[in-house]
Amino acid sequence: MMHIIDFATLRDPERATPAAVNLVAGHPQQQIWNAFSDPEGHFHVGRWASTEGLWRVNYTERELCHLLTGVVRLTDGAGLQHTYRAGDTFMIDKGFSGTWEVLESCSKLYAIYE
Repeated sequence: MMHIIDFATLRDPERATPAAVNLVAGHPQQQIWNAFSDPEGHFHVGRWASTEGLWRVNYTERELCHLLTGVVRLTDGAGLQHTYRAGDTFMIDKGFSGTWEVLESCSKLYAIYE
C-alpha cells in the first residue's frame, strides 16, 4: 500500500468535457489526474485542468480547491459571484448549485469528500 502520493509522478490524465446538458458557453477541454481514491470511494485527491468555458454544477460532495494557474468564477443560484485566481484556496460545500466558469485556462489541486 502506498502511504505517500507524489503529485510530480502523476500519469497521463483522463480527458473530459462537461456534460452537454450542463454546458452554457464555450468548449472547455478538461484533464483529470486523480492521484488517490479511498477504497470506499468517498475521498479523492488529484489535479484538474480546464480551458475556458461555462457550465452548470450541482455539488453533492465537498471540495477543497487550490488554484495553481488561471482564473475561475463561481456563481450561485442567487447570482452571487466569487472569482479566484492562481494561488487562491477555497472550499465548495455540498448543496452548492450554480455555474463554474473558467475565465483563463486553469489548473487546480483538489480534495473531494463525498
